Amino acid sequence: MPAQIVQTDNTPFQSVALDSITLDIIENALRNARTEMDAVLFRTAMSPGIREQHDAFPMIANNDGKMVVGQFGSFIHGFVQGYEGTIEEGDIFLTNDPYSCDGAVSHLNDWLTMMPIYHKGRIVSWAAMFGHMTDIGGKVPGSLPTDAAQIFEEGLQIPPIKIYRKGELNSEMHALLLRNCRMPHWNRADFDAIVAALRLAERRVQEMISRFGVDQYIAAMREMLDRNRRAMSSIIQMVIPEKPQYFEDYIDDDGVGMGPYKIACKMWREGDRAIFDFTGTDPQSISSVNFLLNEDMFKMFLGAFFINLFDPQILFNDGFYELVQVNIPEASILKPRRPAALSCRTHLLGRIFDVMGGVLGQGAPEALNAAGFSDSPHLMFSGYDKNGEWYQLFQIGFGGIPGRPAGDGPDGHSLWPSFTNVPNEFLESYFPLRIVEYSSIPDSGGVGKHRGGNGVCTAYEFLATGEISIHDDRWLTYPWGVNGGKPGARSNKLLKRQDGSQEWLPAKCDRIKVVEGDILYFNTWGGGGWGDPLERSADLVALDCRRGLVTVKGARGYGVVVREDFTVDNATTDALRQKMAAERGKIELFDRGGTIEELRARCKEETFLEPPKPPVFAKWMKKSGAFA
Repeated sequence: MPAQIVQTDNTPFQSVALDSITLDIIENALRNARTEMDAVLFRTAMSPGIREQHDAFPMIANNDGKMVVGQFGSFIHGFVQGYEGTIEEGDIFLTNDPYSCDGAVSHLNDWLTMMPIYHKGRIVSWAAMFGHMTDIGGKVPGSLPTDAAQIFEEGLQIPPIKIYRKGELNSEMHALLLRNCRMPHWNRADFDAIVAALRLAERRVQEMISRFGVDQYIAAMREMLDRNRRAMSSIIQMVIPEKPQYFEDYIDDDGVGMGPYKIACKMWREGDRAIFDFTGTDPQSISSVNFLLNEDMFKMFLGAFFINLFDPQILFNDGFYELVQVNIPEASILKPRRPAALSCRTHLLGRIFDVMGGVLGQGAPEALNAAGFSDSPHLMFSGYDKNGEWYQLFQIGFGGIPGRPAGDGPDGHSLWPSFTNVPNEFLESYFPLRIVEYSSIPDSGGVGKHRGGNGVCTAYEFLATGEISIHDDRWLTYPWGVNGGKPGARSNKLLKRQDGSQEWLPAKCDRIKVVEGDILYFNTWGGGGWGDPLERSADLVALDCRRGLVTVKGARGYGVVVREDFTVDNATTDALRQKMAAERGKIELFDRGGTIEELRARCKEETFLEPPKPPVFAKWMKKSGAFA
């Protein structure tokens, strides 16, 4: 039963004509309001995940709940349809339960807040934001257990609740939530910062209405949605063929020794509608790598991909959603059934971008990106310091962006464009650790005419006894290259003990004990290369060597002989390139570095880790027939 929306004035808004100048002013005012929401949050939150890395996403929607400015698409409609209660002026709603909001947030650490914005008794907009809380209880610090079998192990589940009722905080519920967190002062500050951002959006909306009028404001938002729809319709018809195209990729393991898990996607167009079908994707995991992929979230990914590729000036919003159909099989790893665990969903969430790039690019290989840093690897470090105070770090690592038609992939960047790194000085000031190395990993970007970006080596020296958890991927499969480009290097994690011993750690692990003097080398992966490496400028390869991005030995992967003084030996280079061109076989569109079977066979030798065993699925999943 849908929620009951309480309005003291139910008069319909009037249709009005807008001139282009007024429309542009309102559009840019909304863009700025969204930016201000971020600024308020980042300046008042306490956890480094939000304050420093910006792991939070704001949104302003129209009166119908469609996102007009934002990043992660709207979830208002689903909330209104599922919430059993009233929606009134001054209310603010909170949830973190993916199963209660159809995957609008995808694990429990993301606290989602939503607020209706009223003007003279009528809803004129919605403001919403979610942010990653460092801890919400559960079986491990950080609330992201790699070995969870059910969501009950991952922390406090909050169904949609009215945390503010007519402007008044539900203080008892608030206290209950904070009681279940290991870092309650961070959660309190981050929650208050999110609420402050919502109220900032409300003020800016009221200012726009006071200046232009409520009907003009409503009309402007509708036109922004329509304009997005028209632009995306043109892109879809230009880019997506009627003939089906297929692509598949993998996450390497599930944290309990099984993998890889396949994500399969078929794409085609019927008229002006694009269809994406994930039939063939593996069933849900018995571990916590499942990702409850909301269909509208995938549409948002697609829209962001297209707009950034073809015209970044297009305002990204929900206007085009009816042009895209997404089919995801029930009980698959992308649509698991409750109470499947979800805490490690970041690997699938990121890998969707590689899948999307692979299926979209086959029709136009010249516009195809390689595989890149499709993940947000996590490090958690916690314990009691020498003063007996609890400390807890959650940090997201960066890696190599793929080689692209436009040029090289950036080195050491985030999957998410708006994320920033946590300054090493901040880490060393607030946590018992020292950063002894922070560098680009030479040769980790795949070779190509356009080089893949390099991964990052971050070496943490621990200065207190504690425990670490790691979430990462691409340690078995490679970030593939395209159009003759080679794969990027894989990730690895090396722990050197203060007693002189060392061990290679799994990409997904919890409860690893460390003591003062231990050093963790957290090495992320590089982006795949784009295009024939023999076509890369030899002088550019030498410049990469001079900058420490490519080694002299690695330059030979481009067929370039670089002297020790970083000058090019042109004669030897010409001979080497001719030899390599003659000896290589057919250039394939995708270079994955080997089949899954070949990667398994070479796993122990290349990664120092045992290969994952083939996944075991629950019997009822196999019988569902959804994975034919």
